Amino acid sequence: MSLNKTQTGFTLLEILVAIVVLSLGLLGLAGLQAATLRNNQIAYYRAIAIQQTYDMADRIRANQAGVKAGAYNNLNTAIPADPDCVANACTAAQMAVADHSQWNNNNARMLPAGTGTVVSGANGSFVVTISWNENTEAGSTPQQFVTRIVP
Repeated sequence: MSLNKTQTGFTLLEILVAIVVLSLGLLGLAGLQAATLRNNQIAYYRAIAIQQTYDMADRIRANQAGVKAGAYNNLNTAIPADPDCVANACTAAQMAVADHSQWNNNNARMLPAGTGTVVSGANGSFVVTISWNENTEAGSTPQQFVTRIVP
């Protein structure tokens, strides 16, 4: 009598289990990739907001006559007409309007629903605020980056 028993079909079951495990792993990897892309986009928008804040700070520092005249004291989110100070000679106040126009046009172009404000603060400082919307897992979320500068 022979005790030689053979099993059939066990390797097929192992292959099916391996495919299920591999599929779950790939789904997890796809979810991780999607989260990474979303977080990279958020970091990109925040870097632009910081850059735009520094841009306005540099514009304010470059126009000290406009600062003394109060031309940068309360720049709101409305975008004024650009007086085109490249082609025309401008006063310090017109340069501040050009700065405001170019800056908020860039905010709107580079950030989703991007806007910026500048408000005069204590001791000759300015508060520069950039606002935009971020797409997070909770949906579209308004964000702000606020910086105080002293020209």
